[in-house]
Amino acid sequence: MQKIMGDATTVVPDYLRGLAAAHPGVVEYDPVDRIVVRRAPAAPGKVGLVSGGGSGCEPLHAGYVGLGMLDAACPGEVFSSPVPNQIMAATRRADHGAGVLYVVKNFGGEVMNFGLAAEILRREGVRIEKVLVDDDASFPPELAARRRGLGAAVLVEKIAGAAAEEGRPLDDVAALARRVVGRSRTFGVALSSCTHPKTGRRTFDLPHGEYEVGVGIGGDRGHERRPLPPVDEIADVMLKRIIDELELRPGNQVVVLLSGLGATPAIELYGLFAAVRDRLVKQGVEPVRSLVGDYITSLDSQGALLTVLHADEELLELWDRPVHTASLRWGA
Repeated sequence: MQKIMGDATTVVPDYLRGLAAAHPGVVEYDPVDRIVVRRAPAAPGKVGLVSGGGSGCEPLHAGYVGLGMLDAACPGEVFSSPVPNQIMAATRRADHGAGVLYVVKNFGGEVMNFGLAAEILRREGVRIEKVLVDDDASFPPELAARRRGLGAAVLVEKIAGAAAEEGRPLDDVAALARRVVGRSRTFGVALSSCTHPKTGRRTFDLPHGEYEVGVGIGGDRGHERRPLPPVDEIADVMLKRIIDELELRPGNQVVVLLSGLGATPAIELYGLFAAVRDRLVKQGVEPVRSLVGDYITSLDSQGALLTVLHADEELLELWDRPVHTASLRWGA
């Protein structure tokens, strides 16, 4: 393994220090509690948004701290949940007097630790709501409880963040976030595993000419391995269950997020997006907003996550609101 890094045990704090140094007007890094918080002062009475998860999935979540998205993020070790003390510290920094919304991806450690933090802080009088992100369409409906939180986390943080910024109350922001999750599905594929910085080894072996179907963001394998087909067939595989579960019909509008997993060249990622868009348009579904790039990753894995949100006018209006974070910005 050849990596641009120093001691593998400091790779996460080194990243966070660098992020804050590169974007000093956007975020602040607290090395004691190992959290990232927004620099731009929030209005009194604004609902706070907090999220976090295992590092290695950058820019999720620290890259989305700032105006119009998260108030604070708590990164854990690589592919490991943040601990309750981190989450509580982030919550206290994000509480502007109107309560705090936790955006929690459906991974066991995150669900448990955000739940513990919420239980302790509620006893202290902090109002907390949680939204569980479980948009992973690679699991069939009968295994819905196992669905991981994937690309919809980015969409929730953007849309709920915009609603919080305009002063909506906590219950409304939480309900909106849950609506985004319910109207979103994600499907992932990978052409390679990733290299864990602490072990220096690939998390799984994948023979040349094959790909993993149904991967997540924690360096884990998919549900099955198939011969690698042309890009059009990959688009078909990724879209089939998404379209079925969202019940997309002619005339529907969608937001499409196509994220590389960390080592996918732009020329391939945009080619895949073209194939995805062609198929949606052919079915009469209109991709009215799109993001293509590295927005939720898995270290240096080669592959992609396709997230589709069945949008309505309210969601699109909030999507278009100004945002200014290290990794997402427009209109601000």
